[in-house]
Amino acid sequence: MEHYCIGIDTGGTCTDGVLISNSTLKVIHWAKEPTTHHDLGIGVGRVLGRLLVNSGISPEAVNRLSVSTTLATNAVVEGRGARVGLLVFGHVRHFKLPVTASVFMKGGHKITGEEEEPLDLEGLVDSVRAIRGEVDSYAVCSAMSIKNPAHELVAEEAIAILDPKPVFCSHQVSGSPGMHARAATACLHARLMPLMVGFLSSVQISMLKAGLNCPVTIICGNGRGAGLDEAVQRAAITVASGPAATARFGCTAGEQTALVVDVGGTTTDVCMIRNGMPVLSREGCQIGQWRTHIEAIDMYTAGGGGDSHVICHVEQGQTKLRLAPVRVQPLAMTADLPDPADWLGCGLRNSLVMPTEGLDEETASHDEILSNLVEYGAANPETLAVQIGMSGVLLEKWLERLTYCQHISMIGFTPTDALHVLGRLDIGNREQAVRGAEVLAKELQMDVESFCLRVVAEAEQTIETIILDYLARKAWPASETAPFLTSKDNPYFSLKVAVKIPIIGIGAASRCFLPAVAERLHTTVSFPEHYEVGNAVGAALIGREEFPV
Repeated sequence: MEHYCIGIDTGGTCTDGVLISNSTLKVIHWAKEPTTHHDLGIGVGRVLGRLLVNSGISPEAVNRLSVSTTLATNAVVEGRGARVGLLVFGHVRHFKLPVTASVFMKGGHKITGEEEEPLDLEGLVDSVRAIRGEVDSYAVCSAMSIKNPAHELVAEEAIAILDPKPVFCSHQVSGSPGMHARAATACLHARLMPLMVGFLSSVQISMLKAGLNCPVTIICGNGRGAGLDEAVQRAAITVASGPAATARFGCTAGEQTALVVDVGGTTTDVCMIRNGMPVLSREGCQIGQWRTHIEAIDMYTAGGGGDSHVICHVEQGQTKLRLAPVRVQPLAMTADLPDPADWLGCGLRNSLVMPTEGLDEETASHDEILSNLVEYGAANPETLAVQIGMSGVLLEKWLERLTYCQHISMIGFTPTDALHVLGRLDIGNREQAVRGAEVLAKELQMDVESFCLRVVAEAEQTIETIILDYLARKAWPASETAPFLTSKDNPYFSLKVAVKIPIIGIGAASRCFLPAVAERLHTTVSFPEHYEVGNAVGAALIGREEFPV
């Protein structure tokens, strides 16, 4: 009996799947569905159903399901995830991490493992009581805990008594010195665990509905595979899951040395293959402002993709356009969208807030914004500010929290919409994209085509900058020169950059953006077979290699 493996990649925009023969490693069938953020299992289930039904393969013939996801990466880049309280013990220079609360207290050990100062238990108790209503999980980092973890273990027990929420100790997630990166690693695990629990639960439910009863491999950032339990307890190992699958697929292109660029809806991921193999980071991966001790593919991820938010804003009396590094749902991909002319514009009119499908009435009744949306319908932030008497940072943070909890969707104009208007993409409702483009073009006093070309050019510029940022870090570690390595014009000087290695494009959006980027960088770009679902292929290949049958 012929056996098969399935590769699934859940991205910020689409969930992709491939069915691969174990004997030939050939793709038998592939499928792509929109990612259903309010319930990720729906998108995964639809992909699994299409793969099995359209290929005619029985579920019993599938002996491995491998899953990669940019869920963790996107959450980090967009600043989403659980609210983390960081507790640090020892005489260390205070450092900042993007967490809800950071508390520095007495304690810690010497490099010999001897106690440097007794743990401040009274301060620990007072701190936990003060922040427990504001956090979802805790990260604990003590000086030299890699030599003696006693203070972290005591803190873990104390927190469990005071506030029974997940606790991540730095010595359990990193054995390397450097408290800042070790604390960041623990914080990422604490931040991402709830997301990973929900995601993996949805995958298992989808498998049951599809009749699949095979082992599951979660792709880790280092290009290896992990089981479900490890992926939950050490969620941050999946931070570079998507890029690891990207790099593995890039190795199938036949290039010995190349840049592999995955243009997604939320982020653009860049990694390198050398001598036909993915390059690993020696020091631990960095994603945005997070420098960690997590072993991963040597890659760079930054906000910028097909679904980046196009924002019109007024600056010094002039209306300008910028591309924000945050994903919104494109107009073209939104069902039952109100006419953009009624809500789209500059400032707080840049987006539309919609309650997610199937929002629980009980949940909505306990939240002022949700109850307002249920009663009066979708609204832009400007209207919400008037209706509930809230604006500024408080409204922004409230909306971010509701988005994280999957209670609302944010809809806005994106490069994906611009591509629909220009006739370069046809996967959604073009008319809705056109209506949005007309509104924003009028705000900027431009014609619709020029406006959309400008949006696409901004997206290309963002992707180019991400690529050059990665290369600058490779050529000059810790360098600040990357912002200057750009072809974007300025009134003072011009630079021409020629990249010496080819680019391999992955992701459905890559063919829309990368040819122009490659031309400006004076290099070439290729798109291997099945590049549209390259990460799913990479995930399946890693699973197959990690657990051969």
